[in-house]
Amino acid sequence: MSPFLAEILGTMFLILLGNGVVANVVLKGTKGNGGGWIVITTAWALAVFVGVVIAAPYSGAHLNPAVTIGLAIAGKFSWVDAPTYIAAQFIGAMLGAFLVWLLFKDFYAGTEDKGAKHATFCTAPAIPNTVSNLISEIIGTFVLIFVIFHFTGAEMGVDKNPIGLGSIGALPVTFLVWVIGLSLGGTTGYAINPARDLGPRIMHAILPVAGKGGNNWGYAWIPVVGPIIGCALAAVLYLCIKG
Repeated sequence: MSPFLAEILGTMFLILLGNGVVANVVLKGTKGNGGGWIVITTAWALAVFVGVVIAAPYSGAHLNPAVTIGLAIAGKFSWVDAPTYIAAQFIGAMLGAFLVWLLFKDFYAGTEDKGAKHATFCTAPAIPNTVSNLISEIIGTFVLIFVIFHFTGAEMGVDKNPIGLGSIGALPVTFLVWVIGLSLGGTTGYAINPARDLGPRIMHAILPVAGKGGNNWGYAWIPVVGPIIGCALAAVLYLCIKG
């Protein structure tokens, strides 16, 4: 499998299972309705596990432009390959969002809450505040990338370990994403991944989701710019302390 296809499939499964749990919890009539934040954060972490297991042997399983950019800044990944990885991540995220809509199509029709439907595609702040929301995404992504750097000192490219992100095992990444969601995620929904948010947001705009509302484009730049700033800060700090 090519790294491009691996990033598409890994990210697709990540979004299918990650946004899938949100749909299962917030859409009216599902057997998981009302499951709550613990269910959502746990399943999102396990979705990362699945995505990493699928993609790692072929691409290193970045699954996130913030990971790709952060590794490139730190000199752990080639800038030449970054655009291909990022394009694949966006394609995979959009495919995953499409599958969530297809699976829960009847439940979208039975749900009146437009905000709940929107949440099954992309994030929104609990309290809208541009500065605070941006800081939340910066800090969440900073934690993600900075800890990833300390999981491995190796290059983050193709790794034949079937459950690795480079030399990072899938379980450490799973626990990392889980604790970020539990501890820091309640402010903005912890996108910490530009493709995870913007790709599905575009799909929300173009899919015939029954009774959907707006796309909140005025907020859409925050889960893109925040993670990029966060990953850059993590990379710079890592380089500084690495010496």
